[in-house]
Amino acid sequence: MDYCFAQDLQSIRGILGLSQAELAAQIGVERITISRNENGKTEPSDGLMETFYNYAYIKGIRLNLLKEMLWRETMKKDHKILFHGAKSEIRGALSENKGRPNNDFGKGFYAGENYSQAVSFISGFQNPSVYILDFNPGNLRCKKYEVDQEWMMTIAYYRGGLSRYQDHPVIRNLVRESRKYDYIIAPIADNRMFQIINSFIDGEITDEQCKHCLAATNLGAQYVFVSEKAVSNITILERCYVPIREKEHYKNIRTEDARLGDDKVRLARIQYRGKGRYIDEILG
Repeated sequence: MDYCFAQDLQSIRGILGLSQAELAAQIGVERITISRNENGKTEPSDGLMETFYNYAYIKGIRLNLLKEMLWRETMKKDHKILFHGAKSEIRGALSENKGRPNNDFGKGFYAGENYSQAVSFISGFQNPSVYILDFNPGNLRCKKYEVDQEWMMTIAYYRGGLSRYQDHPVIRNLVRESRKYDYIIAPIADNRMFQIINSFIDGEITDEQCKHCLAATNLGAQYVFVSEKAVSNITILERCYVPIREKEHYKNIRTEDARLGDDKVRLARIQYRGKGRYIDEILG
């Protein structure tokens, strides 16, 4: 799916109250370039898109957040709006088998609950984009995880942290449970959170300490589509361009959030020391 560049040009001009000639002068192109792109008579160059979207962002227009608001207003009552952050673009049809096997829940199609969440995870890549999705839960089977022992150990399994316990009945049951459903709703575990889970798996902290450390990071929830039936209920609504200024903004937010989260983790380790069970007590 291409970007809605022609529509975005018109939208930004309308918000700023600019003519085609005025916009062209401000971003350093000819008026005919704006006209031809608005009319869909030419394909926009990468340079033109970056210049235009950066210009809009510098002008204080948070176009992608505005799009999120508008799509939420028009979403069908029984549907869910979701967001997928891509390192570049989605190629081909959506699939539950394209994800990396060492993701939080193994292979699957992953999506987040809001735009800011999705863009923050791909802001470090060179040419990322965010897709706005329409998801129809229909009669699909859903598994919902909370920040608890079941979730921690399931994440640890799929991320390769429980290889020495992979034949344990508890672990086998966790894996079977995670694949009995069409899609999963669960807290996100980024690499920093997995380091905390690793501390639990390595016997450094208890399950109770781990749970509260992870709750302190508060990254939000993700949707993981693990069946073909679930993926077929997703419709891509729009692809959002992420200019460099916006990427920098969200990278800075993640850095600040990480600092705050690290302090919360240290506090949780102290407050819940000695409470709960260690991994060898659970799987001994």
